[in-house]
Amino acid sequence: MVITAKQEALVVNSWNEMKDDAPTFALKFFLRVFEIIPSAAKRFSFLRDSNIPLEKNPKLKAHAMGVFVMVCEAATQLRKTGKVDVGANTSVKHLASIHFKAGIADVHFEILKFALLETIKEAVPYLWSEELKEAWSESYDHLVVAIKNEM
Repeated sequence: MVITAKQEALVVNSWNEMKDDAPTFALKFFLRVFEIIPSAAKRFSFLRDSNIPLEKNPKLKAHAMGVFVMVCEAATQLRKTGKVDVGANTSVKHLASIHFKAGIADVHFEILKFALLETIKEAVPYLWSEELKEAWSESYDHLVVAIKNEM
């Protein structure tokens, strides 16, 4: 399964529309996850012993932004190379190891996907469509498959 040129364009265009406020939306994305699964915050080592409120935690903000960017970049990578590469600072193998150790299961990936799509819908309601939803879903699904294959 490869992402289409149209799907890549939808992801990139919508990303460009929300890029200026991306840190805010990325944080909303993870706060939405924690609303659905409150215990998920305990899976993050940098949150376990922190007294900083989630919405002000700089490490959560950075992590959330990284996830948002990885999903967006997955669309472009799939069109260029046919596979997902998460960047120079980390690897899919490293991400898989972290997710495996944290006990991340299929249901967690599905909840993340739901929260991501709801956040994008909120961020760019004027662009939201079934096609946009499908484009971001494909990009996210490919990233998750790459991580799961290494788990």
